[in-house]
Amino acid sequence: MTDLLTSIQAALGLPHTPIPFASRGALPSAFAVTDLACASIAAAGQAVSEWLQQHTGRLPTLEVDRRLASFWFATSIRPMGWSVPPLWDPVAGDYAAKDGWVRLHTNAPHHRAAAESVLGACADRAAMASKVAQWAKSDLEQAVVDAGGCAAEMRNWAQWQAHPQGLAVNAEPLIQFSADSGENAKPWRGSVAQPLAGIKVLDLTRVLAGPIASRFLAGLGADVLRIDPPTWNEPGVVPEVTLGKRCARLDLHDKTDRAVFESLLKDADILLHGYRADALEKLGYGVAVRQKLAPGLIDVCLNAYGWSGPWHNRRGFDSLVQMSSGIAEAGMQWKKANQPTPLPVQALDHATGYLMAAAAITLLGRGGSARLSLARTARLLIEQGAGTNEALRAEDQSDQGVLVEQTPWGPAHRLKVPLKITGTPLQWALPAGELGSHRAQWW
Repeated sequence: MTDLLTSIQAALGLPHTPIPFASRGALPSAFAVTDLACASIAAAGQAVSEWLQQHTGRLPTLEVDRRLASFWFATSIRPMGWSVPPLWDPVAGDYAAKDGWVRLHTNAPHHRAAAESVLGACADRAAMASKVAQWAKSDLEQAVVDAGGCAAEMRNWAQWQAHPQGLAVNAEPLIQFSADSGENAKPWRGSVAQPLAGIKVLDLTRVLAGPIASRFLAGLGADVLRIDPPTWNEPGVVPEVTLGKRCARLDLHDKTDRAVFESLLKDADILLHGYRADALEKLGYGVAVRQKLAPGLIDVCLNAYGWSGPWHNRRGFDSLVQMSSGIAEAGMQWKKANQPTPLPVQALDHATGYLMAAAAITLLGRGGSARLSLARTARLLIEQGAGTNEALRAEDQSDQGVLVEQTPWGPAHRLKVPLKITGTPLQWALPAGELGSHRAQWW
């Protein structure tokens, strides 16, 4: 546990201060998932603590609860009389190919269309399974990727270590920082209770890792504005990740919307984005353009498979990286199962999200950029070694906060927050809301 925390502290340039972890037990897994949850949340908290010390001269103490951290890595919202839509498209999942396993990620309609352009239309999993069974796993992975879709064959850790992309990821730091030549010394407008008040966060991220980062920043008082394209939706995660944010839509292929986006960017303090490495470049908003439009901008980005190597522009998600990097195969061996066994939660997404938030906070006041990837976070987890078999005490009503969150779908509770920062409660001014429900403007 301390190894994970010290590795993360070193990557962030934070002091190697021990941070206490309350309660016992862990999520059952081949890997130390609960330890990763605690360490990443603790590091984000420590970044806040250090930021407060810079401005107040006092260093708040921290504590992370192992049970609550584990639960938040699954989901924090507890609907009252309604249900969150399913997370997965009906045909997404793992399939047996001729020579092993392959995972198809079809949650976005265009990703499902890409898979079906290779395999033919599939009404259900049975139809998909019969078609996948006729393919070799590597051939299918490549064909779906070439069609603009998302797929990953199951590799073991040794195979990933020998793969050109695995080798590239191994050579990358956990967090790749770059200094900024611009000035970022704005006056602090926050307080101990809301350390990030007055900080504008422009959030271009989707699904999980980036939205976890911006949700954390919003809980500390930042003004988070999430921007999505006109037709994008992710109903299975929106109630979870839009807490504390305003959400607007812009079409960056439209001249008028581009002008709006550029004015938002000029006023932003932090930009979070999770597009493929070349995507903003293709839209005309590469690094040099962003720095020119917004000197001193803190630019924090993530991708799936790392920032170098042949796959650095490849589409990917947590579940696919688990297949590629050996996590799902190790889980299968650990569980003595006959099919891929992923982590019990999407821990690569959640952990990377907290690391993104921590990186953004450490850059406050000095500017610069940080790059992270799910694949590099996967290596951190794998190298930590085995998890523990001591189970967590089951969740009960007392784990929920007392406030009722009035969402567009119905009332809900949130679980109590796993991170305690003395004098600085994580609290969100806005309930979760629909994508596109606000105007694209700063408050």
